[in-house]
Amino acid sequence: MDFTFIEEEKRFAAYDQNNNEAGEATFSRAGENILIIDHTSVKDDYRGQGVAGKLVKHIVEKAREHNQKIMPLCPFAKGEFDKHQEYRDVLHS
Repeated sequence: MDFTFIEEEKRFAAYDQNNNEAGEATFSRAGENILIIDHTSVKDDYRGQGVAGKLVKHIVEKAREHNQKIMPLCPFAKGEFDKHQEYRDVLHS
């Protein structure tokens, strides 16, 4: 799975090995250092394969690289933060 950050569209996208889009997570910004994940979706053909979780993990890794925080408003993303204590370092409080 490959991941792409598309700033102008305010989204992260996941692509399969054939470069077909498998899912996306959209965001908005609260200043330069806070990403608000507001929606996560996965195409029907890719459901049950962990794509959404991988997207959130990718966003967490990117936030760490850029010293940013994440506010997970999307219920799925919030659930991932609740499940993964290791994401707490980028959680905006």
